[in-house]
Amino acid sequence: MTAIARILEWPVEATDETPLALWDAEGIARAVKGTASADFLASGVEIDSRDVQPGDLFFALKGESMDGHRFVDMALAKGAAAVVVDRPVDGPHILVKDTTEALVRLGAAARARGRGKIIGVTGSVGKTGVKESIFAALDRASHGDAHRSVKSYNNHVGVPLSLARMPARARFGVFEMGMNHAGEISALTRQVRPDVAVITTIAPAHIEMLGSEEAIADAKAEIFEGLEPGGVAVIPADSPHFERLKTAADKLGVTVVSFGKADHANVRLLDAVSAIGGGSLVTADMGDRRVCYTVASPGEHWVINSLAVMAAVRAVGGDLGAAGVALAEMEGLAGRGARLEIDIDDDVPPGQALLIDESYNANPASMRATLAQLGRTPARRRIAVLGAMKELGSHGPDYHAALAAPVREAGVDFAVLVGPEMQPLADELGKAVPNALGKPVAFAHAGSVQDAVDTLRSFGLERDDAILVKGSNSVGLAALVSALGKREG
Repeated sequence: MTAIARILEWPVEATDETPLALWDAEGIARAVKGTASADFLASGVEIDSRDVQPGDLFFALKGESMDGHRFVDMALAKGAAAVVVDRPVDGPHILVKDTTEALVRLGAAARARGRGKIIGVTGSVGKTGVKESIFAALDRASHGDAHRSVKSYNNHVGVPLSLARMPARARFGVFEMGMNHAGEISALTRQVRPDVAVITTIAPAHIEMLGSEEAIADAKAEIFEGLEPGGVAVIPADSPHFERLKTAADKLGVTVVSFGKADHANVRLLDAVSAIGGGSLVTADMGDRRVCYTVASPGEHWVINSLAVMAAVRAVGGDLGAAGVALAEMEGLAGRGARLEIDIDDDVPPGQALLIDESYNANPASMRATLAQLGRTPARRRIAVLGAMKELGSHGPDYHAALAAPVREAGVDFAVLVGPEMQPLADELGKAVPNALGKPVAFAHAGSVQDAVDTLRSFGLERDDAILVKGSNSVGLAALVSALGKREG
């Protein structure tokens, strides 16, 4: 057969007739039950006028203190293909009764038209990193036909927005779901309708609103409620709440796949050794096969996270080899483990220090894990800048005080504590109990991020220092990371 004959007989796939544009005016109007003022094609969906790119569909959402209709002209001036509004405007638009409801409807329409496998991810710790790793694995294997929620778009606005952005041709979609209160994930998972639902871990994040870890586990288990028929629940085998999670999944008749160190884990860790250049070389038993791969991100928590990634990729028929390559290439995300080399020009000769950016989130479990990893990080001195852990309610003082032990075990030479919630930890460290190096931990209690920056500058960073920066996002330690990254000798 000639080459031309082979081309003529090439099979036509159903997706070949799928429109290349993300949305057209008719499809949007039908999905959101609105009226289009003109024909147009949209290549993206956006809710922040500052981020609008040419070809985007801009939703003018209304909040408690802000009305997106104020920014319609800006969005159109920046090249928006059209805007979704609740009142007529000059320029191409879709007129609806409620713009927030319209965004939810468009997300639902995107999910309904999709043919790909969908994965939902939640958990108290690690959900964004796991989501990004699963996406990287599936995107590599599908040659770019995977989609995921960006940043931490995991709430009642971020989830429908991420769905609305999913191309009809996507073979895979990966969506993160977060919550502060019971019932929130239940609503989100019914929008996402995942084929696979992953829970990374259960920890006392948001315990102020939920009251106990058991209640947190129940709230996270809501993700199973949206699973499609034949769906798979991926859960942590080592969690003290394993049976609770498994029971919740079993009640819905879904398949349970567990991951971890426990003997009963379906994806079980056999061995993990330090890899050259950081990270870990992991060997795991997946039941019918063993897999060996490298995890670039350091820390035991990332070893366990990688098992969840492997379980999810396999559950949607993905390529485990591509997953291994993705894990080997995945570096820490900004605010979630990024490792930055910062110049120390006042040393003779000049050198560099390691800055570990964990400034986006913090709870007792993630604090312990990152402090343990700091303790294993080669360094001349170990410095920890620790911001307050939020949403712990009446449990807060005890959880903050309990950080004294992992701080000492990590061999921290100097700790900067940021925020009034850190007073119980300051009190514990002030008791002069020796650290892993046999001496008390030197520390300072800063009232603000700027005070913490000034404290570090007074202390003086040196070549080969390792500086961990970790706290809840609302503390604002990202500004400290930025200041250190731009520091002048």
